[in-house]
Amino acid sequence: MGALSGPPRKLMHDNAYRVRAERGEVQLGTWITMIRTPAVLTLLRAAGLDFARVDMEHSPFSMETVADMATLARALDFPLVVRPPEGSREWVTRLLDAGVWNLHVPQVDTPEQAAAVASYCRYAPVGERGMYGFGPHTEYRTLPPEEHMAVANARVHVTIMLETKRAFDQLDDIASVPGIDALTIGPTDLAQDLGVLGTPRQRDVLDEHRRRLVDAARKHGRAVAMLTDSLDGVRQMIALGATIINYSSDAAVLRSGYAAVAADVHRASSARP
Repeated sequence: MGALSGPPRKLMHDNAYRVRAERGEVQLGTWITMIRTPAVLTLLRAAGLDFARVDMEHSPFSMETVADMATLARALDFPLVVRPPEGSREWVTRLLDAGVWNLHVPQVDTPEQAAAVASYCRYAPVGERGMYGFGPHTEYRTLPPEEHMAVANARVHVTIMLETKRAFDQLDDIASVPGIDALTIGPTDLAQDLGVLGTPRQRDVLDEHRRRLVDAARKHGRAVAMLTDSLDGVRQMIALGATIINYSSDAAVLRSGYAAVAADVHRASSARP
């Protein structure tokens, strides 16, 4: 039998999350905050979601778990986004070298912080990402350094979270930082910092800040990511101009689904003669 012929196999998929963001396509995902098995990605993909976002800031996921999720995400061509505990060089480097392509970085308050995050995420000459020859981030293939650096720089997608008044006081300068791909707010922390958390003013104040963020993102060519926990909220965020929408979380959807069934069953059983 002769040797098989055909086009050379592409080393890795394109980052569909980044491609859709650059096209301005709406993509819908959800937080993973509780389910630690990577197999949850197959379920979320089958459900029709466009991406999954793992929360390492407020959830107990280990690097090993996230690395396993990233491996399956790449195999499925189902984008995985990770929120690290902070945008430090250590966390950014470890996640990127584990094969995570999309970062959702919390608590960015200044243009200097935004610039540092962008720099940690990309190799020279546009950044200062630490060089690691081969591993999950290269699918264990060895590539010429120039090719490896160029491909990695083009593939990564960086979203930063503005969660304080201090950040919004410098919104335009933060939004203008090269290497930042998308902007979002952290609604609960922002409401807390602004002193409106749990008050009747919370919704209006947050909506005002969302509009300001969208205006700054449009001015500087950034995508907008927003989170919500309702279908009406999804529609609102799309109408506002967000294209990266995070709907609820694994824990919240499970709880609400089971709670609704349990309530119906208990009502039906209590109505029995």
